[in-house]
Amino acid sequence: MLLTSELETWLNEDLGQGDLTTEALIDPTQSVKAFILAKESGVCFGLDLCRDILKKLGSTPDISHQLKDGQPFEKGQKLIELEVNYAAMLKAERLSLNLLQRLCGIATTANRYQTAVAHTRAKVLDTRKTTPGLRRLEKAAVLAGGAHNHRFGLYDQFLIKENHLAAFRTEANPFASAINKARAHASHKPVIIEVEDLHEVELCLEARPEVILLDNMSLEAMTQAVALCERLSPESECEASGGITLERLIDVAETGVHRISVGALTHSAPNLDLSMLMEVI
Repeated sequence: MLLTSELETWLNEDLGQGDLTTEALIDPTQSVKAFILAKESGVCFGLDLCRDILKKLGSTPDISHQLKDGQPFEKGQKLIELEVNYAAMLKAERLSLNLLQRLCGIATTANRYQTAVAHTRAKVLDTRKTTPGLRRLEKAAVLAGGAHNHRFGLYDQFLIKENHLAAFRTEANPFASAINKARAHASHKPVIIEVEDLHEVELCLEARPEVILLDNMSLEAMTQAVALCERLSPESECEASGGITLERLIDVAETGVHRISVGALTHSAPNLDLSMLMEVI
């Protein structure tokens, strides 16, 4: 999980010209045992970052215990135990906890959403609503939690939205025209297209896109859209999007949609409460 350039940036932000308190008070040769404890239950992701951060500080830890990514844990449980240079651990403490609280929070949130719809065929997907600079880690945390990744960026899938379709409004079928033009540009890339009502679903189905994104549609309209796709283009999947909360998730999944995209997996996931304790040895 080593992120060399990112770790340098993050450490420089915290350390600047050095750790005044640690350098004044701590013997640079002293070792310490450190533990990260869970103050609430959750799903683990990102503990390898502790090792990577410490290595970046010139200290290789001896890790005696570490949970694996995707493993659940309970309140009060130790996530990782390690022996390492005392000064290095103090310098790495806040960055390690900041990252782990964020990433375990996302993994835990993703797990809650996907588990809630396990009785349906719906896959819960993240979005591009990620923290700048952390997308790769945040999307990996979503996977660790058991949910799924949507596109990583603007480069790996077509996602035709209202503002793209504005360029095709003079066409007899702007939706089919946009889909066909996308395929002519890169036929190997999946085409996802956003719609707002059942008429737009029918227009899309003329060109059989891989995914029709049902934007802020009612439960009844989603159910009808799924039926339309299964009748006219069984290979096209329906994706629900817009205003998806955990409370509404099950009702949406039970409409029969194949996919549900949830920006909240990343943009609103609460940080998990973790703490670090140290014992001088």
